[in-house]
Amino acid sequence: MIAKWIGADAGSDARRRTLLGVGSFLLPLLVWCLVSYVPFIWHPKVQVTDPGGVDYFQVGMLVDSAQFEDEAAYTREENLAPPAGKPANPIYLPAPHEVAKAFYTGFAKPPAQKDAPWLHESLWHSIQIIFWGFLISSVIGVPLGILAGTYTTFARLSEPFIEYFRYLPAPAFGALAVAILGIYDGPKIAIIVIGTLFQQVLIIANTTRKLEATIIEAARTLGTKNLKLLTKVVVPGILPDLYRDQRILLGWAWTYLIVAELIGTSSGITFYITQQARYQHFDNVYAAIMIIGIIGFGTDLILGRLSRSLFPWDRTQDRR
Repeated sequence: MIAKWIGADAGSDARRRTLLGVGSFLLPLLVWCLVSYVPFIWHPKVQVTDPGGVDYFQVGMLVDSAQFEDEAAYTREENLAPPAGKPANPIYLPAPHEVAKAFYTGFAKPPAQKDAPWLHESLWHSIQIIFWGFLISSVIGVPLGILAGTYTTFARLSEPFIEYFRYLPAPAFGALAVAILGIYDGPKIAIIVIGTLFQQVLIIANTTRKLEATIIEAARTLGTKNLKLLTKVVVPGILPDLYRDQRILLGWAWTYLIVAELIGTSSGITFYITQQARYQHFDNVYAAIMIIGIIGFGTDLILGRLSRSLFPWDRTQDRR
């Protein structure tokens, strides 16, 4: 029954797709809730509610369960007031309601640290870094990829070096980027460009090669050459797949953001996450990380919806 419900025909049913999509988020949320709120599943710590006769215990303090039991046994032996506590998870695993509260306070209340940026300020700064880094990468990478996919000579001239360079880790160029571009946003943008450009060229070149050879041959037979061949035949033929490639590559740009923002001056959402982790405000850390996912996923959903309007002839979208 379940196998039939999620079978191949489910792709054409919008309601089923929606339910499955919602379920993909509800399942991990359910696991998180179980781990957070059900004591016997996984609560390796004890949160002290009454220190009793243990000198170094304080109300709200988290201690290992074994340590708490040892201290409780000692107080009983010494006829002291036993400590009291409740099962708890480590400080690095806040409960869902604590993270939800951090979502609100991050935008509604100023940061506790003096001169620290607001969450929305940090987020906006990071979005600008992503925008400029991916824009520069696309302006260079898309034309190179199309040329490499269309002309064999150009591919053989450029792709060996690009294949080599894409294996070089982008963060390794951090010190060099700072030396050339300074300590502010320049090196951060450069890391995102380096991390996505060479992958972009190869992926788009491969997409271009998938265009039916008969279309190009027919265009050449009819006298279409050079720039007109690219603009009138190749680019329109690969446009839906090219758009889809860019959606995927934009996600890669986000993966380089955290590393990029550690180079030079600390800034953006990375600085916010680092600061909150330093003060063990892990609810804020989770909230900031989840915001990145929400923005990235939300952007992809919008771009996906937009593609249906831009490329109504692309039938592959109906299978998603």
